[in-house]
Amino acid sequence: MSKTFDVIVIGGGPGGYVAAIRAAQLGLSTACIDDRSNADGKPAPGGTCLNIGCIPSKALLDSSKHFHHVQHQYADHGIRVDGSVSMDIATMQQRKDKVVKQLTGGVGQLLKVNKVEFFHGFGKLHADRVVTVTGHDGDEQHLQGKHIILASGSVPIELPGMAFDGQHILDNAGALALEAVPQRLGVIGAGVIGLELGSVWKRLGAEVTLFEAMDNLLEAVDRDIAKAAGREFKKQGLDIRLGCKVKAAEVADDEVRLTIENKDGEQQLVVDKLLVAVGRRANTEGLLGDDTGVAVNQRGQIEVDAHCRTAADNVWAIGDAVRGPMLAHKASEEGIAVAELIAGESGHCNLDTIPWVIYTDPEIAWVGKTEQELQQAGVEYKTGSFPFAATGRGLAMGEAAGLVKIIADAETDTLLGAHIVGPGASELIAECVVTMEFAGCAEDLARIVHAHPTLSEAVHEAALHVDKRAIHRAN
Repeated sequence: MSKTFDVIVIGGGPGGYVAAIRAAQLGLSTACIDDRSNADGKPAPGGTCLNIGCIPSKALLDSSKHFHHVQHQYADHGIRVDGSVSMDIATMQQRKDKVVKQLTGGVGQLLKVNKVEFFHGFGKLHADRVVTVTGHDGDEQHLQGKHIILASGSVPIELPGMAFDGQHILDNAGALALEAVPQRLGVIGAGVIGLELGSVWKRLGAEVTLFEAMDNLLEAVDRDIAKAAGREFKKQGLDIRLGCKVKAAEVADDEVRLTIENKDGEQQLVVDKLLVAVGRRANTEGLLGDDTGVAVNQRGQIEVDAHCRTAADNVWAIGDAVRGPMLAHKASEEGIAVAELIAGESGHCNLDTIPWVIYTDPEIAWVGKTEQELQQAGVEYKTGSFPFAATGRGLAMGEAAGLVKIIADAETDTLLGAHIVGPGASELIAECVVTMEFAGCAEDLARIVHAHPTLSEAVHEAALHVDKRAIHRAN
């Protein structure tokens, strides 16, 4: 006999578990289904982000940054390290795994204390909102939901002839779990994942080459910010080859032999490991049975309206499985919005004010439109910028690379975009998001008092510079 719930959430990632918790908080009987297991075979809710994405990558980025700073930056502060400095990769990986385990365990406890019933297995939706849960032992349970939230997430895109093998040709999970520093690491794709993981292993001693098919670095990022970031990556020794395609990869003699193509024709290159980081696709394979009424497009994404409703009654979909940015925080906010809509409250997620972050060093963060997008749309705008090199805090920290760029409507001064490359960009972007969410102007940022000395003064001065009122730079 099947159990009945007000809400059944398929997927326990940052969209799914958050949706389940919010639904339970609103008094709805809620179930959450997730099939991910940890190394011990126990449930590991949290999705790709927590288990093999956002969190473990940040742990490794932090560890590798400390190692790099000891070698290259501490001497400027008068800190001398006698003798050689080495990195124990096993200890670094154990620390990362400990962080992940602590957080997945925390998610499990949060589901429990909020009285969400958790099912460890693979969830599949059938007609009339019936859900089957297939456990890892093959046992099957049937659940009935008044409302269904599909939060199945995404999986890495695999290139033809370059199947992930976990040894030589890697996805993000494989690159996060390396037990030794590869001498030569090739990366296909100089996007978020490629740059972040490429940075980790470069800092630890690998020779890293990134192959980017586009002619510009970070095509979606404002050109001024991307150029500034590119200069820093070059200083760090990352070999980023633009307009370069990897046509073939052959594993032989414990190495990967690449055939690459650029404007000069085909070339051969050999690496020890190859990370394929060309993007992700919606994880909807096997999610839907017959006659569910849920529509899926050619890209495998579940089709939804502005409020995440699918074509089927009382079936909703959120996160990486639907349109919009594949970002954990976007999934979470959609999950909350849907839970509140189901409970009869108002709920909304504004896709136009979602911040993006790349956790390289320096960090890159942005929200809203780039200058190039506004030019293409024919929108009249004005800009202001300010370098971190002109901030007291940035210089005192020894992290003065990068800048803040503010874009506002030429007539109304409404903030249209904010773009940052520099120290703490992931945190600094928040006040720009708030300003945009409240339909604020560049002048609002310019007239708010910012503490001195702080990195946030760069945002303040960039906003002042929009109307040529900056104090600490020429106007």
